Amino acid sequence: MPMKGGREDLCEIDRWDHGVGWIAHPDEEMKRASHALELDGDVWVVDPVDADGVDDLLAAFGDVSGVVVGVDRHKRDAAAFARRHGVSVYVPDWMSGVARKLNADVKRFGRELGDTGVRALTVRNSTVPPWQEVGLYDESRGTLVVPESLGTAAYFLVEGERLGVHPMLRLFPPTRALSGLKPERILVGHGAGIHENATAALADALENSRKRTPSLYAKTLKTMVSG
Repeated sequence: MPMKGGREDLCEIDRWDHGVGWIAHPDEEMKRASHALELDGDVWVVDPVDADGVDDLLAAFGDVSGVVVGVDRHKRDAAAFARRHGVSVYVPDWMSGVARKLNADVKRFGRELGDTGVRALTVRNSTVPPWQEVGLYDESRGTLVVPESLGTAAYFLVEGERLGVHPMLRLFPPTRALSGLKPERILVGHGAGIHENATAALADALENSRKRTPSLYAKTLKTMVSG
């Protein structure tokens, strides 16, 4: 199983009344997930990985209005999506580096994604480790997008977890940015989303991240050795 890439086969992983999620390469270990959010008839694509059939998937929700880069290293296929749909790539105004790597028109946003009413959360902005990540919280529709700090891919999780903190952040989970939120669903950049009891899953992931760190690292080591 490759870390990323490999066989392309569009796989829908998340669907709700106002959006859809997909994985373009279902065999990859990283399980890179992409999402489209329908906001008052406009479609906003978050951290897309391209694949045949994606545009048909999005068309059911409306026309693409913008593409969002959620993590400074999630350039992915954002520029290609934006050029194909004649829209801009949206990057937080505090996120450095990635904008100049995008071969597309770039627009910056602050505490709100355009004029959508969706809150932009600074999940992490650090130099050690180098990590810049924005979360999107559509409180009116109950949707929280966390592109990297949380995930459901196997390497994020220990036994009993539905949602886990990224292995590199286990000792320093994004509690300040995310605690107190009450989403109905959580969409992540690696793995399928959480659509049931999402608030409880979020609280559990944040509150128990540190104490479960040894278990996750032991699992990772075992996988590396056996692999």
